[in-house]
Amino acid sequence: MAGTGPVGVGFIGAGMISNTYLENLTSFPDVRVVIVGDLDTQRAADQAHKHGIAESGSPDDVLAHPEVELVVNLTIPAAHVPVSSAAIAAGKHVWSEKPIGIDRAEALRLLEQADAAGLRVGIAPDTVLGPGLQTARRAIARGDIGTPLSAQTSMQYIGPDVFHPSPEFLFARGGGPLLDMGPYYVTALVHLFGPVADVAAVGVQGRATRTIQVGDRVGTSFPVEVPTLVQAIARFEKGATSQSVFSFDSPLTRMGLVEITGTEGTLVVPDPNTFGGQVRITRGAAPDSPTREPLWHDVPAVGVEAGRGLGALDMARAIRSGDRHIATGELGYHVLDTLTAIEESVVAGAFVAVESTVDEVPMVPEDRDPFAATL
Repeated sequence: MAGTGPVGVGFIGAGMISNTYLENLTSFPDVRVVIVGDLDTQRAADQAHKHGIAESGSPDDVLAHPEVELVVNLTIPAAHVPVSSAAIAAGKHVWSEKPIGIDRAEALRLLEQADAAGLRVGIAPDTVLGPGLQTARRAIARGDIGTPLSAQTSMQYIGPDVFHPSPEFLFARGGGPLLDMGPYYVTALVHLFGPVADVAAVGVQGRATRTIQVGDRVGTSFPVEVPTLVQAIARFEKGATSQSVFSFDSPLTRMGLVEITGTEGTLVVPDPNTFGGQVRITRGAAPDSPTREPLWHDVPAVGVEAGRGLGALDMARAIRSGDRHIATGELGYHVLDTLTAIEESVVAGAFVAVESTVDEVPMVPEDRDPFAATL
């Protein structure tokens, strides 16, 4: 493989989410998308044509391509580890959509395989690398809210069966609101508070079956395998706590709520499923306020906003420089370990320890520009 110039990228998985990845990774000069692969080779060909990619084919074609150094794995959660493992066996670095896998043991074996091969694993979400969360991190690091004490997060809506044409995997093992959307919130909290020590949770299944509401299979019903409402609390190694709601059962939509309270103020963090957004701080009401409404201060965002694929770009640059990339496999594993512990707590009705830990996650340099060529 070449050691200079843009890093060659191949896609495995050409479903809905591949659109935003392809739009962004074809706009970053430090990477070059060379092939799109999918079990449905016509779908791969359609996506390649749509985004101006010269080659398409099967997953095996991607793995065999001599110019592919980094595989972007956009398969369903149950396939994440097998596809990532095959990529590593083929001598490729891997960026995988979240979660890293659906089983702790197989995810850990994947990291061991990559380490033995001298290859990198990166795990979504990369939304946390955008100016929104990074600006919030800097505010906390400056002491803008004093010592951080607690967090409150909420992600609740009616569920993806209302918009996804093939939503079954989102209600199967490895899915549900916890494994589908939980990685955004837990990853954000680990960036802000550090590793999780233990968790406790309750959960319910709102309906035993769901019905597809869009696409060619409208009216098709399928079974629900996981809780569709989970309420969790977490304790972090450094002492902070959080409480979170994850729901596919709420007619009232409340997405992207992340509030961090410290000894001197409360910080509102943008939706962790986005890259930007407004960061705000309140330290209470103005002294002369008759209504005692909180007085809000905007925190100016720092950094260049991009989109999905930012984590793969960070990996590509790190591959060339030899530096550490930010959204590491180890971070992805700790998030999976935390989410799995929450699942276990729902069943056990007790606190469950999170056995793994992770080093402090580096911040994105303020002057980093994904659209500037550096390689």
